[in-house]
Order: sequence, then structure tokens, then C-alpha cells
Amino acid sequence: MSDEPRQQEEPGWEPREDDEPRRPRRTGLRRFVPTWRMVLGAALLFVLLVSGGIVAGYLLVDIPPANAAALQQGNVYLYSDGSQLATDGDINRENVSLERVPERVRNAVLSAEDRDFHTESAVDPQAMIRGAWNTVTGKGKQSGSTITQQYVKNYYLAQEQTVTRKAKEFFIAIKLDREKSKDEILEGYLNTSYFGRHAYGIQAAAHAYYKKHVEDLTTAEGAYLAALLNAPGYYDVAVHPENEERAHDRWGYVLDGMVKEGWLSQAERDRMTFPDPVDGRPSSGMSGQRGYLVEAVKNHITGRGILDEQTLAAGGHRITTTIDKKRQNAFVEAVDEQLLSKLDKKERETDKYVRAGGASVDPETGKVVALYGGVDYTEQYVNNATRRDYQVGSTFKPFVLAAAVENDSTTLDGRPITPNTVYDGTSGRMVQGDGGPTGYQPENEDDRSYGRITVSEATDKSVNAVYAQLAQDVGPTEVRDTAVDLGVPKETPDLTPDPSVALGVATASPLDMAEAYATLANHGEHSDHVLVTEITRGEEKVDLPKRKSEQAISREAADTTTDVLRGVVESGTGTAAGSAGRPAAGKTGTAEEDRAAWFAGYTPDLATVVAVMGQDSKTGVQKPLYGATGMARINGGGYPAQIWGQYTAAALEGSPAEDFDLDIMEGADRPDPGGSAEPGDPDATGGTTGDEDGTGAPEEPEEPGTDEPTDPGTTEPPGDDGGTDTGGGDTGGDTGGGDDGGTDGGADTGGGDTGGDTGGGDIGGDDGGPSEPPGPRGG
Repeated sequence: MSDEPRQQEEPGWEPREDDEPRRPRRTGLRRFVPTWRMVLGAALLFVLLVSGGIVAGYLLVDIPPANAAALQQGNVYLYSDGSQLATDGDINRENVSLERVPERVRNAVLSAEDRDFHTESAVDPQAMIRGAWNTVTGKGKQSGSTITQQYVKNYYLAQEQTVTRKAKEFFIAIKLDREKSKDEILEGYLNTSYFGRHAYGIQAAAHAYYKKHVEDLTTAEGAYLAALLNAPGYYDVAVHPENEERAHDRWGYVLDGMVKEGWLSQAERDRMTFPDPVDGRPSSGMSGQRGYLVEAVKNHITGRGILDEQTLAAGGHRITTTIDKKRQNAFVEAVDEQLLSKLDKKERETDKYVRAGGASVDPETGKVVALYGGVDYTEQYVNNATRRDYQVGSTFKPFVLAAAVENDSTTLDGRPITPNTVYDGTSGRMVQGDGGPTGYQPENEDDRSYGRITVSEATDKSVNAVYAQLAQDVGPTEVRDTAVDLGVPKETPDLTPDPSVALGVATASPLDMAEAYATLANHGEHSDHVLVTEITRGEEKVDLPKRKSEQAISREAADTTTDVLRGVVESGTGTAAGSAGRPAAGKTGTAEEDRAAWFAGYTPDLATVVAVMGQDSKTGVQKPLYGATGMARINGGGYPAQIWGQYTAAALEGSPAEDFDLDIMEGADRPDPGGSAEPGDPDATGGTTGDEDGTGAPEEPEEPGTDEPTDPGTTEPPGDDGGTDTGGGDTGGDTGGGDDGGTDGGADTGGGDTGGDTGGGDIGGDDGGPSEPPGPRGG
């Protein structure tokens, strides 16, 4: 027996039996998985924190006084040298009581912006969370706001889209909803919302768009004003006619919502027609080119997401543009002297339709140094430099050649495509594909045939038959993609992947084309055009996108194209551009039915595009330019090339005349091994020809015409025989004879850069041509 004292057992303690089950210990990855108790506790803690935050926010955030937007300032726009270009500070606002706003106009606004306004709470948390998440994660700035929240933003807060501002908006909206009635909130919203045209509030908008008081608005007009709230500038069809279809769709959406909510009968909806707004008449401070420049800069700022439209319209910004004052004035002077001075609107009806537009870009930096938007912004407010509704014609052809070199393309019989590759230039020849005839057979200008002709010569003379086949050989999709890479917007209307794309059926703007040609001038290196170098508001500087450039196509492809385009200026359809007095490359173009004439060209240090357009100012309908200035035709080798030459000479005055530093493709100067084949031989052209006499020889060129203007009293559009040849073939050059014409460089006629209706581009003219979509002529 041990002498050690025996341990006393504590009361209630019993030894554990060995067979009593124990709770298993968590092992492996299960140790890191929270238990249900932990999850429940975390959830309760989160709810408590959120609830506490909401309560604290509600108690701490008071309804502030009205923001400084009631004392809005104008924006100041500066030339690149810092001198003042223009100011826009015409704030147009007139508050009205809700009783003055027709009920259906109120309902139209609710249909557009917040159909549950009268029954919902002040905020929509689900939409706010979605909008905030998209803002934080960089998926775009989203609103997700009710009308109450929008009113809070308009009246009490700044316009920026940030999470902090959204949080304040949330709490203020809740408090406001408790202190004000729905009618008071709706009245405030209608008086503070921005409708475009410097119109703040529904009363100002009624005057700006329909020149009437708000109580006189019809339901259809109210629906259009309501549609504007979503994107005022975008849906203003008078300023942006290219957006008319989208504006109609938005207007219809508003009306259909009213029918759905029982605010309008279906019968009334069906009887309604779109209520076209009146012309937007800008202030006199926007006269001349100032209005066009300011509008272009505004669209650039909002389109690039630098500032939203309402923030910009609130004013107070100092905006330094890229516009060079000397070059801007030179552009205006060139248009005045070369074109506008030739117009006689009293004697010639067609002269009333003549408009001009243009853009000039520094190839190295992408800076837009000059824009010509029209004769005067207060008279013609649609900016001809940025509009996208006129076919670019043959100015698109260089993109086809660039695509061919870039993609190492070959003809159907396997010959490499180079500037010396021989094609069949027979007018109306069928374009051949891998599977045989494509059904597309465009005619050349004046239905003239050229027989065997190299790509380089076809570029000089703007031969449609060659370029349609060339586009098919390269691949229409590759051609389109190359144009987009060079700078033509992907969304450009009619930029379709089929052979007709080569003839310029797309409707890019002069600024779009200047950007693309600047890429060629910059050896294939592309950067988006830039219109602004600095924006400040008080002491605060607005962040601008950093300049990005990339090699859109190889230098070889760009430089080979440039080398060919030099021939257009030296001896082709663009000889009038030689008045610039320095090495230049370029291309002429003419839209269908002579509705527009283009010259797009560049020197090593400046890319400029000029377009002369026809439009009825009263109806907005595009018009042919037959007979304008007393000429039978207006074409790219005439006034556009002359304007280009004078402007470029003045814009670059004082700088050395640099020559092109080109790295052209290997074999560009070697003769085509298949060039000896007869035009009727598929090996020479990729397909059979349209040679009617079976000789395979090119047609004899016509005798050059005179450079005297046609009597305007007897001028008529060209008839079914292709029209009168006033410029001698395809150019306005002074080379004389043959296809190069015999005019004096296009000074009077501009060369025969355009053709009659039978040239037809894609449709072969009015005399029946192949059944194809309408398109431009050659040249």
C-alpha cells in the first residue's frame, strides 16, 4: 500500500468511459471551411453594419442648398496657340409650374425615364447597385436612377458619376421623398433637366425645338422632347440627320410606353407622325466657322468619354483645341476663292445646293489642325466636316491597294498583286470570283474601256472595272478590315464586304477619311485623331486620354500605296492638286449622280480631305451638282483638288518641301509576267472580259474637250450616252490628249473626274446597267 495521499475525487466528476463517442476533429481542408454558426454570425454582423450605415447616412447627410449649376458659366474655346476661338455661355432656362405642362407631356417624360414614378419609392437599390458596380469595375458609367434621384443630381449635387455622389444622392432622395410631394419633385425635374440646344427645362426646350410655350406642345412633340432626355445631342435630328432612324425609334419607344401604361390609346398612337423640330439656330457668337469647330470639339469631348454632355454644358471649362489659327484661316480662304466666289445663286438654281467640307490632320500626331464645316454655322448648321451621309467615291480605292500589299494577295491565276499587275479595264466586265462570275459588273466613267492596264495606271485613271476585280481578289472582308485599321470607323454606313466597297459606296466623313489618309502618310502607323490638348475648370485639370498609336498596316503596304498615289497628282485625275508646290499623293472621288466630289491627299507632313456636296437646304435632300458654277460637272479633280492645293500651299508656307521617304514592296517596279496576255485571256484578268468586238484591244480615247464652262442656261445632266465630256477623259490635267484630258489642270472644269449617269459606278448608270446597289462613278 502506497504512502502517497490518495487524490480526492471532485463531486460530480466521473471518469469518461472509453467507449463514449467523441466529436471528430476537423482535419484537412475542412479546417478552413466556416461552420454554419460562423456563416450565420457573419451574415448578422453584415446586416447590422449595413443597417447602421444606412441609419448613420440618413442622419448625417442633410438636404443641401441648390448647387452652383444655377450660376452656370460659359465654356471658353482656344486655338492651339492659346488665343480665343469662341465662347458658349448662353444658358437658356425658364421655370414653369407643373400645371402649365400638359398631362400627356408629363406622362411622356415618365414613359421615357421612370414609368413607376408615382408608385415606387424614391430610390431603386437594385438598379443603383448595378450601376455602381459597373462604374467601379470600369464597364461604363451607369445611372440606374429614378426621377427623384435625377432631380437630386440636377438640383443639389454635381454631375459626376462617382460612387460617393451616388451615395449622397441615395440619402438625399429618401429625405426629399418624405418632405416633398411627387408633383413637386416632378416639377423640379422638368425644370432642371437638360434637353440640348442650351435648353434647361421643359419650357426652354419647347421654344428651342418647336418655338412654342410648353402648354402648346402636342403629345407627339412632348414625346420627342422626352426622348431627348436620354441623349440630347444624339437624338437632335436637325443637327445630326444621320441619327434620324434612331431618334424615331426612341420616340416610338416613348409612345409605346404610354400606350402600355394606359396614358394613350393605341388608335391615337397609330395616327401620330414624327414631329420634326425646327432648325436649331445657334447664337451669333457661333457664326462663321466658330460654331462648326465648337460643335466638333464638344462631340469629341463627349464621344471620347472625357466629360458627359450635361457636365460640359454646365460650363466653366477652358478648352485648348488643336486647331491652328493660321491653317484654319487658310482653309476658309481657299474655299472662298476656289469655290464660293464662283457661285451665282440668283442665276443658277444648282448653285444654291453647293456645300463644302474638309478636314486637315497632322499625320505624326493625329492632331486636327483645321476643319471646314460650311459657309456659316448660323446659316448651315450641319457640319460638313464630320457628317457621314455622302459616298466617298474613289477616294476609297487606295485602301484596296493597301490591303492587297498588306495581305500578299494574288490574282485568280496566282500572280502577285503589285502596282504593275495587269488587269482588264473593260467597262462593264464581270467580276470573277473563285466560283466563277459574281454577278457584279460595274462600268467605268463614261462607260470607257481601257483594255490591258496596270494597277498603277488604273489608279491614275480611276478605273472601276479594275478595282472591283482587285477587291474581289484581295477579299472584300480584308479590304474592309484594312480601311478600319487605317482609321475609317467600323460603324460607317455601307462599309460592306463585297466588291462594290472598292468604289466608295461607304459614307465616311471628311474627318474620317483625313484620319485614314494620315495613316498612309505616317507609313502605316495609326493614331486616333485629336481635337483637344487641355481642359481645365478653375484650378482643376480634366484627365485626357493618352495618345496611342499602332502599326495599322506595314510600312511597305502604306509606302507602296503612297508611291502609286503620287502618280494621281503628277499625271492622273488629281493634277490640280499640284498647285501645292510640293511632293504630294492623293486620290479623287465622285459620289453617285455627282452628289459629292472629293479630293483626299497628303504631303509627308499634312493630310487633308476636301469634299464638295450637293444638298437642298430647305428639304435636306442630297442633290446632283450638274451645272453648278456653270460647269457641266463638279468632280474631285476640279474644285476639291484646287482647294486642296491652295490650302496646302498656304498651310505649309515657310516650311521646307519634304519629299516622301518610301519603302515600297519588293517587285513593285517589275513588269507583270502575265501582262502580255490578251485582255480576253482569263490569265490576264482573273476572268473573261466584256470586250464586245472580240479584238481584246482597248478602246481609242476620246478627244479632249475644252476648258470653257458650259452655258448654264443649257446645261443638263448627262443623258444615257454618258453625258458631255467637258474635262477630257478621267483627269483635269494639262497632259493633253488620250485619257488624260486636255484641260488646264482642272481650273475650269476640274478634269473629267466624274462621269455621266451611265458611269454609274455600282449600277452602270441610268441606261439599265446591271442590277446592283447604287454606287459612285469612277474618279
